[in-house]
Amino acid sequence: MNKFLEWLQSGEIMVADGATGTNLQKMGIPPGTAPEELVIDQPDLILDLEKAFVTAGSDLILTCTFGGTSLRMKDSKYAQRTNEINSRAVELAHKAAASRSGTLVAGSIGPTGQLLKPFGSLSTEQATLSFADQAKALADGGVDLLVIETMFAFEEADAAFNGARSVTDLPIVVSFSYDRGVRTMMGVKPADMFKHYMDMGAVLIGANCGTTLENMEKIQQEYAEVEPGLPLWAKPNAGLPILVDGKTVYEMEPAEFAARMSQFVGMGAQIVGSCCGSSPAYISELAKRVG
Repeated sequence: MNKFLEWLQSGEIMVADGATGTNLQKMGIPPGTAPEELVIDQPDLILDLEKAFVTAGSDLILTCTFGGTSLRMKDSKYAQRTNEINSRAVELAHKAAASRSGTLVAGSIGPTGQLLKPFGSLSTEQATLSFADQAKALADGGVDLLVIETMFAFEEADAAFNGARSVTDLPIVVSFSYDRGVRTMMGVKPADMFKHYMDMGAVLIGANCGTTLENMEKIQQEYAEVEPGLPLWAKPNAGLPILVDGKTVYEMEPAEFAARMSQFVGMGAQIVGSCCGSSPAYISELAKRVG
């Protein structure tokens, strides 16, 4: 059986990793730099960050491929090397995971950055093919599962799911970002999202990024009410960003974050991690609490 499915069926709590973008900025990468380009330009930087999460206690780390579709990288200097970037990102993640036995690698698939028809100009066929290409590169590289994350619209998430499923039978997690309280920017409700992707065959439903932990708690509760007892995925931000002396910082400290996340475990979250604003220190505290 697939290692991720074995873990899921065991019922044990799994600690995922933390933020990529905000940590890379702290490490000196200018805002606006695509993390995926660093897979080729500065691979040691990506490897060091991923190793730091594993050392902190992550049982599962995501590849640095959130923006790794050909559609999202169309203006990148590596626009013609997207498959290579995805493959190399998997290699780096496996090197990091090897530093602690049993750590799994998930292939991250994020939005294209474009709106699908009828809201934008991108066709479903174009999006599905782009997602399929990325999913194949990740699967061929040897990830244990795929995570379709930070989605906000059924149209794009469906294209990602169908594209991935057309090229691999790996387990798929679907995670939406609710940046309008308990709704996405396209008005999707948690209960509707949960039903939709469970029917499509996702092994796990969740939420990541978003706004406050209070809103994330409401989202997780709405998920849980649809079908009580099913495991969930929770990877929220470290609170909301605020400006302090001209710098963006996140309002919640690691210990407080971990304490709040332990409540999500009681609500059914089997995989917990963190998103924007969270360093390996957050994962360390979280692993102490629930790992």
